[in-house]
Amino acid sequence: MQKKDNVKAFRMKLKPGCVEAYKQRHDEIWPELVALLKQSGIVEYHIFLDEESLLLFAFQKIASIPQFPEDIAKNPIMRRWWAHMADLMEVNPDQSPLVVACPELFRL
Repeated sequence: MQKKDNVKAFRMKLKPGCVEAYKQRHDEIWPELVALLKQSGIVEYHIFLDEESLLLFAFQKIASIPQFPEDIAKNPIMRRWWAHMADLMEVNPDQSPLVVACPELFRL
């Protein structure tokens, strides 16, 4: 039996007029954040934009999920990134992105 990859998909939403700033901040992503994501088991992370609705669709391929995402959410680097991005997108009171899970319905 072949082991299925762990995948996580979710959506977030940008505020109007923030697309370019969002892209630029991700083009300049902090090396320590990249290291944290990789240490957390994320081997792929893609974010797509629906320009009409400003919805972001994110897809993560995760090698393992021990305590993910609970542990990463407590990390000071992740919290600093959330604060850095909070002016561009819809967020929770703790500045984490407002995330809506997207359940998998099909896989080829």
